[in-house]
Amino acid sequence: MTVGGGAGERVAAAAYALGWTVLGAVPERAGRRVFDRIADRAWRRRTAGVRRLEANLRRVAGPDATPAQIRALSRAGMRSYLRYFYEMFRLSSTPAAVLTARTECAGIEVIEAHLAAGRGVVAALPHMGNWDQAGAWAALRGLAPTTVAERLRPASVFDRFVAFREGLGMEVLPLTGNGGGTVGRLARRLREGGLVCLLADRDLTGSGVEVDLFGEPARLPAGPAALALRTGAALLPVSLWFEGERLRMRVHDEIPPPPGGDQAARVLAMTRRLAEVFEDAIAAHPEDWHMLQRVFTADLGGPGAPPARAEG
Repeated sequence: MTVGGGAGERVAAAAYALGWTVLGAVPERAGRRVFDRIADRAWRRRTAGVRRLEANLRRVAGPDATPAQIRALSRAGMRSYLRYFYEMFRLSSTPAAVLTARTECAGIEVIEAHLAAGRGVVAALPHMGNWDQAGAWAALRGLAPTTVAERLRPASVFDRFVAFREGLGMEVLPLTGNGGGTVGRLARRLREGGLVCLLADRDLTGSGVEVDLFGEPARLPAGPAALALRTGAALLPVSLWFEGERLRMRVHDEIPPPPGGDQAARVLAMTRRLAEVFEDAIAAHPEDWHMLQRVFTADLGGPGAPPARAEG
């Protein structure tokens, strides 16, 4: 999440530092109650992030959803979003046995089979559930995931996020500011038969492709499909959602490259199929889609407009 400059950045840095430092020592039940209250307060105030979440959820729920239904869904969504932060802050102090018991993935054997055969995997995820927990769990299984992190402000928060994820066993590369080397390193990991995990339901660079999402144009990143095409890796969508105390995941069927067409056309076709998988996953668990940013083209200002920064 990007915050405003100056005092806002200092407050954000302090809040993140406090979360990583303190929450592991707070009794879990009490900590969860506090984060539920934070979520409910933001929801009642209808912050910019809550309003954007509701605008996105209207597309998911469809035109027949009432304002009351959207508000109830956004409240559940904010609680899920804050649950992600609470559980993320506690991951470093969560025993491996507890993490394993609270994580379940249908189809993980498909990923493991590809990796065992020396074929790289691009796991493409939406902003659902707890993707940090998913990465930590994959690392515990010896899958050594590589991922990309959006540069956050202040830099101290970004550096702390990178150190946190590396401490969980992930390799973390910056999305930007790396002299263009990130894409090359991702391609090398895939050619070496590695696992690359990418959040793929929001275009952060302005170079994404337009797809249909819930009946409207939306922009998704081209990177997952382009990397799979470039390296021969398997493109596998992975959906995530909360169920009781558990994080549940599903590895969906591989999205193969279409047989004909140029590179751009094949990337577009694969990304459109990825959007279809995401659409079904989000519709099944809309409260766990943590999309508090603009993703639909109409909200971005029209075709070709750069993605808006995070809100709220």
